[in-house]
Amino acid sequence: MPFANIKVPQAALSRAQKEDLIHRTTAMFVDFFGEVARPTTMVLVEEVADGGYGRADEVFVVPDAYRAKE
Repeated sequence: MPFANIKVPQAALSRAQKEDLIHRTTAMFVDFFGEVARPTTMVLVEEVADGGYGRADEVFVVPDAYRAKE
């Protein structure tokens, strides 16, 4: 069973964008493993709250300009 765990900043993607990400990730696995992979592919999109991650010793907060507009 192919499994993808994708972590994104909270509110960075709209619901439609998350659905598209799931469909495209599933399609990528099908491209690699064939149509037999589609029914068992699991894609988990996790939203990480602001301040819950960092890079280069800096805590990251998503600027309002980059937040999804539903």
